Amino acid sequence: MTDAGAADPLLVYRDQFPILARCNYLISNSLGAVPVAAADALRTYYEIWATRGVRAWEDAWWTLVADLGDLVAPLVGARAGSVVFQPNVTLAHAVVFSAFDFHGRRPKVVTDAMHFPSLLYLLKGLEAEGAEIVVVPSDDGVTIETERVIAVIDERTAFVNLSHVLFKSSYVHDIESIAARARSVGALTVIDGYQSVGALPVDVEALGVDVYVGGCLKWLCGGPGAAFLWVRPEVALRLMPRLTGWMSHARPFDFEPVLDRRDDAWRFLHGTPNVSALYAARAGLEVVNRIGPAAIRAKSIRQTARLLELADGRGHRCTTPRDPAQRGGTVALDVPHGYEVSCALKALDIVCDYRPGAGIRLSPHFYTRDDELDGAMDALDEVLASSAWRAFTGRHSAVT
Repeated sequence: MTDAGAADPLLVYRDQFPILARCNYLISNSLGAVPVAAADALRTYYEIWATRGVRAWEDAWWTLVADLGDLVAPLVGARAGSVVFQPNVTLAHAVVFSAFDFHGRRPKVVTDAMHFPSLLYLLKGLEAEGAEIVVVPSDDGVTIETERVIAVIDERTAFVNLSHVLFKSSYVHDIESIAARARSVGALTVIDGYQSVGALPVDVEALGVDVYVGGCLKWLCGGPGAAFLWVRPEVALRLMPRLTGWMSHARPFDFEPVLDRRDDAWRFLHGTPNVSALYAARAGLEVVNRIGPAAIRAKSIRQTARLLELADGRGHRCTTPRDPAQRGGTVALDVPHGYEVSCALKALDIVCDYRPGAGIRLSPHFYTRDDELDGAMDALDEVLASSAWRAFTGRHSAVT
């Protein structure tokens, strides 16, 4: 395949990401490449701390959770002022979940078996508070049937909690249909968009969801410690999280012993934010906003289709939907000795990861060249043919 780089306008951003000069980076589904501008932002963080000390809060730090939220808002179709930052996606969900009482008419929570495990753990914990957790299974380990989700949503349902894009298979849920069903019976939808925002266009109004959570770690190239939360404003006023803190107070510096909760997105805040992570996240958000989700999605569809074509030509099984409307930004290859093969690829500076039940995940992004896809697949074949994967037998990674 001829590299389409000369005709690919998104590659003009490639030089802004230093790691791309040193390796074939196909793991943006796990950790996006860092833009060089993040280094300047972190230096700014240090300088304001070093020169202004505690006055940095009033100069710049105090409103960062909302200032960065306004960079996320256009990426999810939300209004300015309606998105705030959280330290991580699990905590953002926990804040929302803490606003529900499961001892009344709506004890049921609907999710699926392929939801991100951290959130399944959190949901399981709600059983101690009286919640009835209904987990919709997957028959093929790739997709979740929309109708099976819809069928279990009823008048006893408090909320539905799903991943917009499944982390293992990259299957895209039909969130709009599911949200419509939930709305028809008075249930809320709490959606994890970690694998969607930055990889495909998202419009929370068109989807009809009530809560949308995401983070900058992956497709938004913003690093860890920077998640975000949007709650539909008219729904937000009905929710009073028990997991809360001083930043949700209408007058936080009065240090009153009783919470007078704010009536805007800040009502979902709690303790002091991770300020350094917010500085690091800005550069990636600015790049993604500059490019636009539609252009990123168009390239992603083309490159993931190319990966599927290359895999088919080599006889590799893919655990990723073929329909581009149901496929996110990742292609998963279920090859023999998948974990060991992924280690061998990383040793060749082809950066990927492996997930049990899915296989090796390859995730091109707007900065990926077409020839890098071919190179990765050629290397994978060589690793299998030469048994180079055997050198990694018995090794275990705590991260990837």
